[in-house]
Amino acid sequence: MTEHLDQIFVILKQWLVVHSPVALQPAASVLLTVIPILIIFPLLFAVTTVLERKGLARIQNRYGPNRVGPYGFLQPLADALKSLTKEDIVPDAADKAVHFAAPLLLVSAAFLAYAVLPIGRNMVAVNLDGGLLFFFAIGAIPELAIFMAGWSSRNKYSMLGAMRAIAQMISYEVPLILSSIAVVMTAGTLSLVGIVEKQARYSGVLPHWNVLTPWGFAGFLLFMVAAAAEVNRSPFDLPEGESEIIGGYFTEYSGFKFALFFLAEYLEMFAVSGLGITLFLGGWSAPFSFLTWIPSWMWFFLKLLAFIAAFIWVRGTLPRLRMDQLMNMAWKLMLPMSLVVIFAAGLWRFLPEGIVRWTVCAVLIAVAYVLLARAIARGKGISKRVYRFAE
Repeated sequence: MTEHLDQIFVILKQWLVVHSPVALQPAASVLLTVIPILIIFPLLFAVTTVLERKGLARIQNRYGPNRVGPYGFLQPLADALKSLTKEDIVPDAADKAVHFAAPLLLVSAAFLAYAVLPIGRNMVAVNLDGGLLFFFAIGAIPELAIFMAGWSSRNKYSMLGAMRAIAQMISYEVPLILSSIAVVMTAGTLSLVGIVEKQARYSGVLPHWNVLTPWGFAGFLLFMVAAAAEVNRSPFDLPEGESEIIGGYFTEYSGFKFALFFLAEYLEMFAVSGLGITLFLGGWSAPFSFLTWIPSWMWFFLKLLAFIAAFIWVRGTLPRLRMDQLMNMAWKLMLPMSLVVIFAAGLWRFLPEGIVRWTVCAVLIAVAYVLLARAIARGKGISKRVYRFAE
């Protein structure tokens, strides 16, 4: 019974394909793989927008959406209808073809990233040997789409927002990829399915998740900070700094095109969270051996909801960074720390099991972090502030 519940969607897909006309079975198999992705994650986006607005309202001691539908949960439907019916305004000087294509390319890239994410046992759209490479290759497309949006608008604020976004995304892609290399080194594969299977083993009740090692924990923190910057989440939402550059690269977008940018940002957040779950938190595997009876796909989405809650919490807690702080953090702290994590993962691989390798790796990462933090603080020349008051 447990096995059937775990594989219920796989069994249902196979049943539907088998009962399709023989000539249409390949097409039916593709459609039955793609359509759930195109439905589930946009629905999750709709639910997340309500939860985020309600969560931020509680953090700020005010009411969130509570008028449209029960407890305000039909607010996304109202917002979607409003976006569809609003006028689509395009500047006269804009490159209209590129202006139209930019949000479509951004959303398409966000959906393509889900192709290699294993969201359950035997539940992956395409099991590529180089699945991680595919994910990062697709992750480079949003940079092109954002530049297209800023450049085609013929607006200096849009162009400045696009350049800030590209600089931020390129800078944080480096620690994002480097922190993933440590996982590839220990797993010995670039397949995301293979990486999850390596972690889906247990010693007693505890799993072999990468986050439960010193290098894995440090790599996970670096990965998630870089991921937040990659998807422009607070406190890294500089491309749309309202007080500085209006709305960033989508200043000249309105109506449903603007909604597509909004959708793409959340889809990218879900995708990169899914990758973090896959690399460091065991993917669809249970956190304890006695909980393996719960369906694997349920564990994946429970972890994803926890990530979404963390993103909302951070957005309601931390202020936006300055641009110089953003870039300094990427190149002076996260890049060297990512290299230290790779070195620690190599030591973990070759040192004998036991307390020795735990101690060596933990001390190496802690010492590197303290030295880098002190060097950065010393370079700023921070001194005690003296306040002078009028007599």
